[in-house]
Amino acid sequence: MTRSERDEERDERIEMEIVVDAYGREEQAMGWHVSLDDTLEFPFEARCRTEREESPLEEGETVRVVGMSSTEPTLSQQFVTIKWMDRTLGAPLEQLEPVDVGSATEQAIADWQYWLER
Repeated sequence: MTRSERDEERDERIEMEIVVDAYGREEQAMGWHVSLDDTLEFPFEARCRTEREESPLEEGETVRVVGMSSTEPTLSQQFVTIKWMDRTLGAPLEQLEPVDVGSATEQAIADWQYWLER
């Protein structure tokens, strides 16, 4: 993964709204989880942008994202719950690209992916 150019506005938003009161990695991860859960406008459609070993999704495949997963969040992985082939399962948010979503959802996902790339 290539490193993103520094985005001061995005960095400030992340620092002041998502990880502002977090002490340590676990609290930062939970800050991300809570922020994403509060901000993402469920349900929404998303396209798989890359295949991953821990996910059955294929690149280009479209799924319906219905919520945040109960999987323990980390600073390198946040999972969402998706509907896929008549099943409900968790998928890494990093793997997904939103399709025709509101600006809040688009920004939250872009912020998370920016965080991962930095």
